[in-house]
Amino acid sequence: MTKKNSRRSFIKRASITSAALSTTPFLLAASKNEPQLLKRNYSFQNYSINDEINIALIGTGIQGIYDTQTALQVAGVKLVAACDLYTGRLDRAKELWGDSIFATRDYREILNRKDIDAVIIATPDHWHQTITVAALKAGKHVYCEKPMVQNFNEGQEIIKTQKSSGKICQIGSQGMASLGNEKAKELYEDGAIGDIVMLDMYNDRYSSEGAWQYPIPTDASSKTVDFDTFLGSAPKVPFDNNRFFRWRNYQDYGTGVAGDLFVHAFSTLNYVISSDGPNRALATGGLRYWKDGRDVPDVSITLYDYPKTATHAPFNAAFRINFIAGSGGGGGFKLIGTEGEMEIGQNSVTVNRSKLGMEPSGYSMISFTEDMQAKIRAEYTSKKLNTRASSLATGTTTWEAPRNYKGAHYDHFFNFFTSIRTNGKVIQDPKFGLRAAGAALLANESYSRKQPVDWNPTEMKLL
Repeated sequence: MTKKNSRRSFIKRASITSAALSTTPFLLAASKNEPQLLKRNYSFQNYSINDEINIALIGTGIQGIYDTQTALQVAGVKLVAACDLYTGRLDRAKELWGDSIFATRDYREILNRKDIDAVIIATPDHWHQTITVAALKAGKHVYCEKPMVQNFNEGQEIIKTQKSSGKICQIGSQGMASLGNEKAKELYEDGAIGDIVMLDMYNDRYSSEGAWQYPIPTDASSKTVDFDTFLGSAPKVPFDNNRFFRWRNYQDYGTGVAGDLFVHAFSTLNYVISSDGPNRALATGGLRYWKDGRDVPDVSITLYDYPKTATHAPFNAAFRINFIAGSGGGGGFKLIGTEGEMEIGQNSVTVNRSKLGMEPSGYSMISFTEDMQAKIRAEYTSKKLNTRASSLATGTTTWEAPRNYKGAHYDHFFNFFTSIRTNGKVIQDPKFGLRAAGAALLANESYSRKQPVDWNPTEMKLL
């Protein structure tokens, strides 16, 4: 079905449903506009002990722990090992998951173990490519936290190695497999908002923790932290607790707000509209408040151009991050189209369709005589621009996940482990991961150059 025919079908169904249910119509909703429930069916097999998937965690920090806790909720998954460069985190791993797990500072010891089927890589960004490639070559399935890469030129080797290894590689933008994304994609393809013209994404934070000023343990020292290994290929500097425990604040190890936050939005956007990504970016921003030694901005605004493709019209996207939002914080992700807008969350989707004003109002008519105004109105009326069908297909509808929904993070790991068991496809493979990371990294490139930058989203190359 073509996009035009799909849209016509959507409007027709909306009109019929609304007319039947309410004199104040709401799109595909009950008369009181009650939220519609989203559904997820999980089909599990009865796994024997021989079918159990043994996993290891490489990078036992904040995200690594959250990842592992979620992964272990999936039936038939067992943690057998953990790796980190700070001894206190290895102690925490044993505290959480038992003294029997193998703990090490050297990720290579993890990869050499024959009893490990898959690894979760939740290290600082500058280690993602090295460990992911090594893990795939060692015959391990990989779940690698986003962004997949720190630099544009790192992604192709992961794509190549994943293909040659035959192993599963899932990139960890954990909202990707959510019910919200799934429903948004269905609605978009059904023409719910017409042709997309703009994406509006923002994330406001108002706390030191939200600005990456994470706590530093009191026993942190060159004895408890393997700082030299942490540096890896980054420039050599003296031991610095801030660089180790607050690595997101530094270009040498992280990717700034773009790699941490933009990449989630690009994953959702590209998935919902079936796009390879933008082809141009222009960024601005600065370090306005958190002047704690970091060398990345705490306020960032980036504008992106998306070219016309078979799945979407040309449109613009605006990404805004503020780590010192005096409003108290919040966020949003909204697709705006020619016929409506769609706000997407991991657990919900809201579609709002408004009536497009096609006839002149008193504002523009005031300069004409009463006689001419009457003639103009008659002319517009004869064109029949405002139809009953377009009026009925307006209103607001929200789809929500049920209270017992396991969550987007769980769904992402469920997809990963199901793909391992069935040799199936993950929702965010390395190609998808590079396109999302590459689009995000354009913001850093433009900010650094102080000029627009171009990107080939199909070939995933900086121009």
